[in-house]
Amino acid sequence: MNIGYASKTLGLPEGRMRSLVMRNASDERLAEAIGANLSALEAVVRYCGANGIRLFRIGSDVIPFGSSPANRLDWAHAFGERLAAIGELAAENRVRLSMHPGQYTVLNSPDDDVVRRAVADLAYHAAFLDALGTGAEAKVVLHVGGAYGDKKTALRRFVARCRELDAGVRRRLVIENDDRLFTAEDALAASAACGIPMVFDVLHHRLNHDPGGRGELELLDAAARTWGPQDGPQKVHYAQQAPGRRHGSHTDTIGLDGFLAFSASLEGRAPDVMLEVKDKNASALKCLNVLDEHGTAAALERAWATCKYSVLERDQATYQQVRNLLKDKDAYPVQEFYRLVDGALALQPTRGGGRNAAQHVWGYVSGLATARERASFAQLMDRYEHGQAGLGAVKRRLEKLAARYGQGYLLHSYYFDL
Repeated sequence: MNIGYASKTLGLPEGRMRSLVMRNASDERLAEAIGANLSALEAVVRYCGANGIRLFRIGSDVIPFGSSPANRLDWAHAFGERLAAIGELAAENRVRLSMHPGQYTVLNSPDDDVVRRAVADLAYHAAFLDALGTGAEAKVVLHVGGAYGDKKTALRRFVARCRELDAGVRRRLVIENDDRLFTAEDALAASAACGIPMVFDVLHHRLNHDPGGRGELELLDAAARTWGPQDGPQKVHYAQQAPGRRHGSHTDTIGLDGFLAFSASLEGRAPDVMLEVKDKNASALKCLNVLDEHGTAAALERAWATCKYSVLERDQATYQQVRNLLKDKDAYPVQEFYRLVDGALALQPTRGGGRNAAQHVWGYVSGLATARERASFAQLMDRYEHGQAGLGAVKRRLEKLAARYGQGYLLHSYYFDL
């Protein structure tokens, strides 16, 4: 099973995207932002390849205002060589790329202006994947849209508009069931009528399905039949409902029990699985590790390096438990490891724990910092301990110092992101 995640990468500062506000979107600033974002995308592709992550969803704003008149740059030409090189890098690392326009890209709207913008946005997404040189397996995911008081008419309108799209856009398009209006059966009907594949979203199906209809596995198989050889392996979206949050809200992390149950339910099927979750690559690596029948203690040590200070600031007892667990270098207690880590990360940092973890992190840079930086950090910690400064301010200071003094071990942890 190939596993991936969407948009943001924790613990990879070189993979952060830049954004612009429209009033500042001069040609020069757009070019700078695009150049920076392509460097970030390259870093993410390298990260995914190095960590066995085979799917990545590129954020729509990789080209700021990509489908807006505010962006007048011929970016595909100006950055053509870099884009092609990133596409080649993805192929070399076996990273399947995709994109997913936002909620305002609504193809079945009764408003012609909304439709015009949706068509332009889909053309932009397809053009970006084309510029990378990817094949038709790199997809653009789209929902049907709104019901507008008449679901059947809205579905027919989607099909009609989809058929009118440029062939180069349609070859990339896939349709996804949603969590409120259009079920997996609806998406399958649209898929057949449009001649495009369907992405089966597991959480959306569990939240929105026809009572008495086909089961999850039957629908997953029906969706699989919509993927032709040119489309690449079937893709599935997997997420979990966040308890106590809005219908359809994703969890902060992928829960182990739910994911293992889902994996077992596939009964040997191996679709490409895109995780939709707040902690992004952290959950992707977790799922890969728990499925790895030949995992090593070294893999758990690498995972621990990314999250140990986030655990320490929340629960020192768990921090010590994990350290003890990892002492046996011949064992691979992967489930116990993640249950301990997930339990701790579900907590909020305490003031004492926050101080303790911050002092550990400070230890990496204290010997490199100037006298002025040491005095300033001591003052900040004093303010934090007296409730006059937040933990976020402490972390921002430590992150700046870690970057200044080249502390990659810290910068590539999740401490500054969680």
